[in-house]
Amino acid sequence: MATEHDYFGIVGDYWSEMVEYGDQRVEVVLDADSDGVSSASLDAAAVMVGELELIDDELRSAFVGQLDSGTSPVTRFLRTVLEGENAEAADAAIDRDSGDHDIDALRSLSLVRVDLRPDADGDGEAFAEFEYGLAPDDLDPRLVASIDIAREVVDVRFEG
Repeated sequence: MATEHDYFGIVGDYWSEMVEYGDQRVEVVLDADSDGVSSASLDAAAVMVGELELIDDELRSAFVGQLDSGTSPVTRFLRTVLEGENAEAADAAIDRDSGDHDIDALRSLSLVRVDLRPDADGDGEAFAEFEYGLAPDDLDPRLVASIDIAREVVDVRFEG
């Protein structure tokens, strides 16, 4: 039996939409089995879509907090894109110049995609994944942050 939601409509296996916020177009995907998802989880997912800019700011702040560790996924991502073979494309995508190249790169990331998984609504479960890229049309590496339904970061990983 299909579930109907005010924002997402009929919830089946897959829902996708391009959402604009700021000066970006972000692909937002809802991946849910209609039998295993609650209305409250769908409501929380809809709120996240409406608050993309706020969540994006929170995640970028979390990324900055990981810069101190030389082995964090954020640091590995930055070293790969800023010092790799396509460093010129990465440098061209950085639209800020504060004097701290890593911070400028994090602030210049593009939010490429948001995957919502409302059936993963327990504490510590990956309810949503936010995928970032620097010059995403030219460079493949991605920085992916997973948050739970309470918007706590549960995982950050580098996909290269």
